Amino acid sequence: MPRLPSFLVVLATYLFAGAVAFVTGWLCWGLMHPLLVALVADVTATLAVWLVSLGVRNASVYDPYWSVAPVPLAWFFLWVPLEAPVDPIRPVLVLLVLGVWAVRLTGNWATGWTGLAHVDWRYKQLARQTGALYPLVNLVGIQLFPTLLVYVGCLALWPALRSGTPVGWLDGVAVLVGLGAVAVEAIADLQMRAFVRNRSDAAAVMDRGLWGWSRHPNYLGEIGFWFALWLFALATGLDAAWTAVGWVAMVLLFVFISIPMMEKRQLDRKPGYADVRRRVPMLLPWRIPSRRASGPEGS
Repeated sequence: MPRLPSFLVVLATYLFAGAVAFVTGWLCWGLMHPLLVALVADVTATLAVWLVSLGVRNASVYDPYWSVAPVPLAWFFLWVPLEAPVDPIRPVLVLLVLGVWAVRLTGNWATGWTGLAHVDWRYKQLARQTGALYPLVNLVGIQLFPTLLVYVGCLALWPALRSGTPVGWLDGVAVLVGLGAVAVEAIADLQMRAFVRNRSDAAAVMDRGLWGWSRHPNYLGEIGFWFALWLFALATGLDAAWTAVGWVAMVLLFVFISIPMMEKRQLDRKPGYADVRRRVPMLLPWRIPSRRASGPEGS
């Protein structure tokens, strides 16, 4: 299917998921804490996307959910009646950082997505490995698991958007960290896209720019964004420190799941990647980049 009809399918899917979430939240309102209402609505919206993904035979319909879901969650948290007056400056700062991140990441997905004919290589691999169980794996592993992770990361938004604590220096740090993290992700993606477009050897390995400082600067930027949300929460008081569970969960996801999968694929397909692993730190850029004397493309 061409790109435009594919995007229309995705748009319709998310309007459907949003409607399902709204009805679910309305039915649950008053029966449980607003955070649980948000969780139930979030899960039912994911189920709606999953049903569509089965219909179109493409789990990648879910891919933009990661960057789309936090925005309605944030607005729902703001909508819930407040128990005390809130300093309006912090919500504006939080929504600014969240909005820049969501637009940038969703735009990056849209730029790279070629349409419903495209399926993420990881999903194809899981389909081969699980066979008839793949629809269940799609639901639990590809869709519900990330939904729950993002929800946990968004728990920091609850105190950040609803606290009466005056804005302070830590909020300023959160803004700098959040926007800086988004900039790191954006630059890393642009550099990788340019590298792939201009390389003459398909086996060449990217080790220039930010990719010379960190093997996964895009993941580093993503972790930084979730850390910034926690800083906003922490700025409201130490009683919100527990929301660190969100960015810690993101670190565990990337370090123990996403990065190992990506690096195994790189090692299998590109012999030069073993040298990059030796020279370039995995995430934190703790040493000055070095390059091999041969191979202008870092392969």
